Amino acid sequence: AKKTKAEPSSVAWPRLLARLADAFGFRQTCGTAAGRGWLAGWLGDAGERRAASFLRQQGYQILARRYRTQFGEIDLVARDGACIVFVEVKTRRTGSAGQPHEAVDRAKQMQLTRLALAFLKRYRLLEQPARFDVVSIVWDSATGEPQIVHYKNAFEPPGRGQMFA
Repeated sequence: AKKTKAEPSSVAWPRLLARLADAFGFRQTCGTAAGRGWLAGWLGDAGERRAASFLRQQGYQILARRYRTQFGEIDLVARDGACIVFVEVKTRRTGSAGQPHEAVDRAKQMQLTRLALAFLKRYRLLEQPARFDVVSIVWDSATGEPQIVHYKNAFEPPGRGQMFA
C-alpha cells in the first residue's frame, strides 16, 4: 500500500480562517492589499490543493503545481491519458460576486496560452495534444465543504496559430 502524508481536515479550515481573520482584523482590511493578499493567498493555496486531489481522483496525473516563469504562473499541469492539461483553479468563499470560473477572461486566457506554450517547448512536448481546463471552487464557510465544478476544455487558445488542441 502506498503511504501518503495526511493533510489536516479541510472541513475545519475555512471556519478557522474566518475566525483568525476576525481576530486579527483582516476582514476590516480586506479592501487593502495587506488583508486581501494574506486571505486570498491562503484560500487560493487551499483551493489548488483540493483541485489537485479532485483531479487525481478523476484519474489525472499531476505533473506540476504552480509552474512559474517570468511571465506568470500555471496553477496545475496534469496528464489526462495522452493529453497535457493546463488547469486554472479559481477559488472563492461565496458566489455572490459571480462564479469563480468567470474570472478567467480573455486576458487570462492569453496569458495561460503563452505559459502553456512555454511549458510545452521547455519539455519538448509540442507534439502532445493539450487543452485548458478550469476548476471552480466555492468554499462555503457555513458547512466547510467546497463545491467543485470542473470545466474540461474550458476555452480554446486565443490568437492565431499559437497552439493546437
